[in-house]
Amino acid sequence: MINLAEETAADLWEVEALYDLCFAPGREALSSYRLRDDVPPVARLCLVARDDPGTIAGAIRFWPVHVGDHSALLLGPIAVHPTRQGEGLGAYLIREGLALAGDARVLLVGDAPYYGRMGFEKLRGVQMPPPTNPDRVLGHGPWAGVSGLVTRVLATGCASSP
Repeated sequence: MINLAEETAADLWEVEALYDLCFAPGREALSSYRLRDDVPPVARLCLVARDDPGTIAGAIRFWPVHVGDHSALLLGPIAVHPTRQGEGLGAYLIREGLALAGDARVLLVGDAPYYGRMGFEKLRGVQMPPPTNPDRVLGHGPWAGVSGLVTRVLATGCASSP
């Protein structure tokens, strides 16, 4: 059985260790991390999945961003412990996160065949900071008429170039 809960400060190091385990060294050098610099994640959307003994099995985070003049959420990172991969936990975390996000615009950088199963589609006219492959920029939610550069949200609520 998997227990899903909002990530807390007590989970931070365990979640970071999971991300380190699941992603290549230097993951924080990716352009998507520049959008997260000095920006707190949306706490109510950051989820941790634990099994019955309490071992972390997966985690997901969402971050506020701007796309042109519009607000959106950047999904990621999401990770599932290697011993739990293939069980559908990643899709479960995404679906639960999207349900909590409601009708918000959500974007991510990922593989269309995988994320398409959860309703994500390629975004046209939405530009992640380079060197992101534009074919991997996917969105979920009300994206009609939204275009522009994805920028980070400063503490003051204003967008800044990444």
